[in-house]
Amino acid sequence: MRTQTVVYPGTFDPITNGHIDLVERAARLFDQVVVAIAESQKKQPLFDLEERVALSQQSLHHLDNVKVAGFSGLLTDFVSEQGSNCVLRGLRAVADFEYEFQLANMNRAIKPDFESVFLTPAEDLAYISSSLVREIASMGGNISPFVAEPVAMALQRKFPA
Repeated sequence: MRTQTVVYPGTFDPITNGHIDLVERAARLFDQVVVAIAESQKKQPLFDLEERVALSQQSLHHLDNVKVAGFSGLLTDFVSEQGSNCVLRGLRAVADFEYEFQLANMNRAIKPDFESVFLTPAEDLAYISSSLVREIASMGGNISPFVAEPVAMALQRKFPA
């Protein structure tokens, strides 16, 4: 029997309910989901890699077939290290498709058997993005409808009222 692992890469700065929705649905479709958190110093994340990994683990602890890991370097190499050739990407809007299409083709050029699977978030979560959540939190807004409780608490510590 072949087991299938899908890798869901991103910066997850922080993980949102939209991300969690995609992971929950992927966990029903695949034997294992690896949430791959990119170090991504270029993006100057609010949370360091260790914090983003911990927040994601806390937010996804209810899923038995999900693991969270930080990584740096080429995604194709990390995916191979996980015993996979498949990544999950989320598409919130048509604007996301162009960029994701380019990434999928570049990854396949690097590794010909590389596959990308696309899921859309639930309609009521499609507008949520990590950058909007960070912005709302920085202005003292209520972000609890958009993130898991551990993330909301971590954002409150980053942006005390």
